[in-house]
Amino acid sequence: MQKIAVIGAGAWGTALAVVARRAGRDVRLWARNSRVAKAINERHENTAYLAGIELDPSILATNEIEEAAKDAEAVLLVTPAQHTRAIVIELAAHVPPSVPTLVCAKGVEEGAGKLMSEVLAELAPGRAVGVLSGPTFAREVARGLPTAITLATDAEGLGRTLVKALGSATFRPYWSSDVIGAQIGGAVKNVLAIACGIVEGRELGDNARAALITRGLAEMVRLGLAKGARSETLYGLSGLGDLALTCTGRQSRNMSLGMALGAGETLEAVLAKRNTVAEGVYTAASVTALAKRLKVEMPIASAVNAILHEGAAIDEAVAGLLARPFKAEGVE
Repeated sequence: MQKIAVIGAGAWGTALAVVARRAGRDVRLWARNSRVAKAINERHENTAYLAGIELDPSILATNEIEEAAKDAEAVLLVTPAQHTRAIVIELAAHVPPSVPTLVCAKGVEEGAGKLMSEVLAELAPGRAVGVLSGPTFAREVARGLPTAITLATDAEGLGRTLVKALGSATFRPYWSSDVIGAQIGGAVKNVLAIACGIVEGRELGDNARAALITRGLAEMVRLGLAKGARSETLYGLSGLGDLALTCTGRQSRNMSLGMALGAGETLEAVLAKRNTVAEGVYTAASVTALAKRLKVEMPIASAVNAILHEGAAIDEAVAGLLARPFKAEGVE
C-alpha cells in the first residue's frame, strides 16, 4: 500500500499527509482551495491551516479530486463530517471499489443522524471502510511528537496493512475491529469538549470539569452500547483518550469555542473569527437526536445542544444539570 490519497488539506489532513510520507508512502493531498494547494507545492507549507510546519517536498497537493485519487491504493477521508456525503459522491467516480477508505473526520451527519461509515455504506456499497480516531492534535502529530491512535476496520488483514502503511516510531496506530465505537467516541467527545470549555470560561472550577468528563464518558458509553459499540473501545484511545485530550488541551477547537461561550461571546461571533471547523457545534444536535431515537439519556450533550442551537442561557443550563436527582454511581 504505497500510494496514499489524503482528501482534505486542513490541519488534520495535512498532518496525516506528513504521517504517510514519514512512513515512506507516496502522498497526494487534495485541497478544496487552489491557493492552499499552491502554497503547499511552492512553499512546502500549509500557511492557511498548519503554518510553521515544513512539509516534505514530495507531498504533492492538488485541488482536483481526480488527480489526487489517481492510482491511490488507500484513501484517507479528512474533510469535515458534514461535507462527507458530497465528497464521497465526487470520489466514487474516481476511486475503484477495491480501494479502501479510511474515515478520519469525527462527527454524526446532521439530519440523517448517520455515522461516516454509514454514509459510505449508503453511497459506496461494497467498499472496505475503516476509521482513524484518537487523541491527536494535528500540530503535534505533524511535528513528530509521540502519538497513539485507534485504527478500526472490520477486516483484521486490512487493518494490519493500514497500520503498517501509516505507522512509525512516533505515530502508533492500534488496530480494532470496532468501527462503530471508534466513531461514537470521536463524535461525542467534541460535544463534551465544548461543555468543558464552557466550564473553564465560566470559571466553575477544576472539580466541575473532572465531574463533567467522568459523567460525559458515561453518556458516551451509553450511546455507544446502544449503537452496537464495545465498551472497551470507548474506554480506549478513541473514547476516553480523545475525551481527556480534548477536554484539557487548549489547542482543542471545540474546547476553545466553549471557553469563548463561557466568557460571554456569542456563537456567531466566535465562528466569524475562525477559518477552521469545530465539529462539536454541528454534532451536538445530531448526537442529541440519535440519543433520543435510541432512547439513551445524555443530559450533558443535550444541555450543550440547547445552548448552541435552542437559545438556552448557559447559567440556566448549568442549573438544570445541577438540579438533576441524586443517584448511585453507575445507576442510570
